[in-house]
Amino acid sequence: MMLNWFRDVLEEKGIMPCIPGRRSRGKPVKYDKRKYKRRNRIEIMFGRLKDWRRVATRYDRCPTAFFSAICLAPTIMFWL
Repeated sequence: MMLNWFRDVLEEKGIMPCIPGRRSRGKPVKYDKRKYKRRNRIEIMFGRLKDWRRVATRYDRCPTAFFSAICLAPTIMFWL
């Protein structure tokens, strides 16, 4: 089936997809709702991280300083 090509590729690589199907899909797809919710949280965190100019534009060229900015930004975001 043409709709399952992406899921099939993921499963061939040993990855269990946690992507829900569309409502208009004829046959519902089973997925783990808990994993999908956690995945969404990670995507939101990366979106917030991109709001930091220093991280989004790679303001720090030194890898150590850049990594410390990546570690510091989420700490401050979730602390406040």
